[in-house]
Amino acid sequence: MLSLQQLPCIHQTLLLNASTQLGVYANGRFQRGVPFLVRAEQISAPSTSLQDKFGRRQLLATGVTVAPWFLLSYQKSTAFAAENAKGFLPVTDKTDGYSFIYPFGWQEIVIEGQDKVFKDVIEPLENVSVNVFPTNKENIRDLGSPQEVAEALIKKVLAPPSQKTKLLNATEHDVDGKAYYTFEFVAQAPNFTRHALSTITIGNGKFYTLTTGANERRWGKMKDKLSTVVGSFKIFNV
Repeated sequence: MLSLQQLPCIHQTLLLNASTQLGVYANGRFQRGVPFLVRAEQISAPSTSLQDKFGRRQLLATGVTVAPWFLLSYQKSTAFAAENAKGFLPVTDKTDGYSFIYPFGWQEIVIEGQDKVFKDVIEPLENVSVNVFPTNKENIRDLGSPQEVAEALIKKVLAPPSQKTKLLNATEHDVDGKAYYTFEFVAQAPNFTRHALSTITIGNGKFYTLTTGANERRWGKMKDKLSTVVGSFKIFNV
């Protein structure tokens, strides 16, 4: 069983992942269609810390099954990312020790509290964001099972509290001796549903998260491309 107090110190960026998915969280509401450069004063952080909210509840393993298409797509996308990045551009952060690729045509934006954010200029829900937090854990498995950790992050970090969320599947794999958890989820708002993929890992004394997604209406078209993004994410020693 995972105690949510075990998660890294990420309360300062509780709603910032949601801000890149939906727009920008400012003045108590989510705004869409914001300029590409987002200044720090435009973002209002929640007053209640993640640790305080997490301390009131614990999650049980959900027994989520892994969709066959997801495993196949993930295996294909990992090989694709390693051998052929046509239509994608690479990102390497030598300071924090990670790399990934993102679709050609997406533009980088700056959001306070996030390490990297790239998004489509036409479809605002199509984006990828990376966050890096300090942690004293040495392995992602120290936090619990893929299902437990995914549920915790989805409900309290990766989607705003006003949205209905559902974890669709969660799995784990190893790359160069490092354990990664990868999971798929949906977040439903009153006027749209976002379908997303995340991968998380621990290394270099840091907790890494990469999340990408699209509007549910475009998921069929985008799922292979987004799986490629997730499959390309790797960390390296710094």
